[in-house]
Amino acid sequence: MKNTVSLKKNYEFRHVYNRGKSIANRLLVMYLLPNTTDSNRLGLSVSKKVGGSVVRSRVTRLIKESYRLGEHKVKKGYTIVFIARASCNGASFKEVDSAVFHLLKKHNMLIS
Repeated sequence: MKNTVSLKKNYEFRHVYNRGKSIANRLLVMYLLPNTTDSNRLGLSVSKKVGGSVVRSRVTRLIKESYRLGEHKVKKGYTIVFIARASCNGASFKEVDSAVFHLLKKHNMLIS
């Protein structure tokens, strides 16, 4: 991910949860908050409700790869947090990819 920095600290996630706007679909919840930089910041949260460590790691990789492939279409200057829902457990890459871009489109985050 060229122009994206990862969120790592708990207080960064809490800040986005408290101040950001959220929207959800069947597989994911997305929080969005404008930031003051020229790059995006991406956070991923996959809880134990989704599955064991292997499943959680797979879901994380699917979301990251989906975002990475379409990163050039996303507006810059935002903090984005994706939260995987339990239904994300058996989802294919195509389903996760469409869920990610569905949420980005609903937030008007895609460059036309």
